Amino acid sequence: MGGSQEQFDQLRLIRSPNIGPVSYRQLMGRFGNAKAALGALPDLVRRGGGGPSLLADEASVARELQFVEKFGGRHIFIGDPEYPSLLSHFDNAPPVLSVKGDLGLLNRIAISIVGARNASAGACQFARQLAYDLGQMEFPVVSGLARGIDTAAHAGSIESGTIAVIAGGLDVVYPPENKALQDAIAERGLLIAEQPPGTEPRARHFPYRNRIIAGISAGTVVVEAAPKSGSLITARLAAEAGREVMAIPGSPLDPRSRGCNQLIREGATLVQNAEEIAELVRPLDHRMRAVPARYVASEPATIGDDTNDERQAVIDLMGMTYVSVDELVRQSGSSQANVQMVLLEMELAGKLERGAGGKVRFAA
Repeated sequence: MGGSQEQFDQLRLIRSPNIGPVSYRQLMGRFGNAKAALGALPDLVRRGGGGPSLLADEASVARELQFVEKFGGRHIFIGDPEYPSLLSHFDNAPPVLSVKGDLGLLNRIAISIVGARNASAGACQFARQLAYDLGQMEFPVVSGLARGIDTAAHAGSIESGTIAVIAGGLDVVYPPENKALQDAIAERGLLIAEQPPGTEPRARHFPYRNRIIAGISAGTVVVEAAPKSGSLITARLAAEAGREVMAIPGSPLDPRSRGCNQLIREGATLVQNAEEIAELVRPLDHRMRAVPARYVASEPATIGDDTNDERQAVIDLMGMTYVSVDELVRQSGSSQANVQMVLLEMELAGKLERGAGGKVRFAA
């Protein structure tokens, strides 16, 4: 990437209102750099029907950069050589990560171990031993630093290399009893956060954290999980990305095992030890050597390319129900590039929401 000014502009773009991972990628793809994207925002917001655009305050951006550096961490941006290449394949990959610790762990094939917060003692013991065994085979272990299985997985792999993805800011400890473990991971492993420093974790942050866990891992192992748990969300995201999803079977009499048994019934691989896991993920090795995504010019479409009629046709086709972008292109008769530009302008104006699978609808 460019020098410190480009990183400052990138962080300012990311922290500006209504800028999400998809809109960030589109802006960088269309304008080539963050400075040009920031300059174009006011007109884009106006065309989308919004009021004066609110760019992130320069002073707050400078404070964040200084705080993370003083904390002993740094920012890595999508497109940087250090950014996890597997994660960059996600359409909604975080534009920036705050990290502290050993970035070299991101260059190795990683396995995530996730599971219930209220896990049984036996499952925690198994997760800890499994993480230890994977570490001895030089696989970094990824988890979310939650109570239960996550904590056990980090504890088992702390000496060999563990990666903790947290839901809040890099400096925020959650749960509080894991302070010593979080500090140890920052010193001997790698700590990753998407949210700005000082952000207390909220319920809405955990699914975002889960996509990072799934995204940086070649495979995800679920040790113990109830149906509809966050661990199953992580497994689903891993499966959608073409990663290995593995589960440890459990007793049908224990509600904490039903999620794992459900995964196996739906096609996840039943595994019982580290050797079986290694055998499954090693064929993915070549993907770790892929060149990280870079921003290149998308198909030509600049502000003003579309006519008012084309814009209105796209808007008229939308409603409060999610619809795919491809369907909007088909029914509007406009080009993919122009439809994407209209949607981008609406999102920046706060009038559009993006859902799973890249679908869109009017903002509630």
